[in-house]
Amino acid sequence: MLYQSDAEVLFPARVIPLLRDLRGGVWCELIDKVIEAGDSHPDTLAFGLMMIRLDGCMTCHADSYRAMRGCSICARQAVARFKGSDHELVLLWERARAEIDLWLETGISPDIG
Repeated sequence: MLYQSDAEVLFPARVIPLLRDLRGGVWCELIDKVIEAGDSHPDTLAFGLMMIRLDGCMTCHADSYRAMRGCSICARQAVARFKGSDHELVLLWERARAEIDLWLETGISPDIG
């Protein structure tokens, strides 16, 4: 059990809307697309995979500083601190989307970490 009510084991889709206004127009368009798609859509799954990698969710645990602050703060900080462009973030999402598509077609799991 995690100590913080905002902390989950992996990046939660409920945090996506909170990330919308952290960057420019290209980023906002991606967020809008993902929100519109719904929680179980491959676009949203790909966004979650991208954020798991960006946030470092695989190394987070109940006693970590990140978990104690919560997923919302961690995700906002990771997106705001990303050194690349919005276009580079979209490319990361497109890569994750291709991995989700491969998994859906073949059952071959993407490398989450």
